[in-house]
Amino acid sequence: MRVALVHYWLLRRRGGEKVLEALCRLLPDADIFTLFCDPASLSPELQAHRITTSFLNPLRRHHRALLPLMPMALESFDLRGYDLVISSESGPAKGVLLPSTTQHICYCHTPMRYLWELYPAYRNEYVSSRAKRALMMPLTNYLRLWDFASAARVDRFLANSENVRNRIWKTYRRESEVIHPPVDVDAFTWKPAEDYFLIVSELVPYKRIDTAVRLFAQTGRRLIVVGGGPEYRKLKALATPNIEFAGRVPDEVLRELYARCRALLLPGEEDFGITPVEALASGKAVIAQGRGGVRESVPAGHPCGGIFYDSPDEVGLAEGLDEFERMEPHIRPADLQRYARRFSQQEFDRKMSATLNLPAPFPSGIVATP
Repeated sequence: MRVALVHYWLLRRRGGEKVLEALCRLLPDADIFTLFCDPASLSPELQAHRITTSFLNPLRRHHRALLPLMPMALESFDLRGYDLVISSESGPAKGVLLPSTTQHICYCHTPMRYLWELYPAYRNEYVSSRAKRALMMPLTNYLRLWDFASAARVDRFLANSENVRNRIWKTYRRESEVIHPPVDVDAFTWKPAEDYFLIVSELVPYKRIDTAVRLFAQTGRRLIVVGGGPEYRKLKALATPNIEFAGRVPDEVLRELYARCRALLLPGEEDFGITPVEALASGKAVIAQGRGGVRESVPAGHPCGGIFYDSPDEVGLAEGLDEFERMEPHIRPADLQRYARRFSQQEFDRKMSATLNLPAPFPSGIVATP
């Protein structure tokens, strides 16, 4: 069976790329097709596969501005001869054209939020120029029509959470099956907390990192922000000396930051939330706006596993921090680490293997015998 994996872009290593790496381990002979690829960002798992990029790849530094051309670029891939195509969708990926004999499974991290549920916020709050808004409206209308139509090219949808399963139905009127993304829970450890809170996020508007920066600038609590993105300069301008922007850090540095933080903050709504699972695997609590996928990835009612607040502003986050500090002495790190195991790589491999009708994966160190 010839297999192709279609991923929106390979420009940095985030949750979607970790899912792609897991698929590569399950399908070691699969080829990868992607709109853009930065070779410096590739993990060893991805480097071991043949990667085909689109004709837009030379312009990858400006990939966000090239969204209107991405449908054409996806449809230019020649996927004849493949028996199975798995698209990894968050940006556009599922719109590839396939023969009628090829099965197409889409693992959907979320329908493109900036075209659908977040479109009013992007148009009215995040785009300041009147001319850009006027240009944006017909382009996004065209892209929504294409995105909805391209959902019909998929034979089977997989969702990364119940939250995204609901979005897929709302957006495309398609049913889907939930397989939570894999987290390398065994790589994380607990260490005594130092006096700082942690944010690990792409710095984009809908993550609402600005609410945390403004609040911590007022209160003087120490905050470390890991990640990069278009909001970096704006957020940096709001910060005071107690707020540190670490940028993108190596995995070993990130694990140490998780291990020694007091708690992880999630000011915005997550599709599923790999970072809160990584925090739980480090024995650390999560303080989050109580909407979206975090309700699935973080235990409600578990002693200080998750502190959820309602209002998506500084007032709500302040209430969450106050509640955490009352509960902090009652944290049981081992319980949180145990809970995180339900999202392990082994669980993902088992469920995905069953979905793809692959032989059951063997635990590390165990070899199948004839």
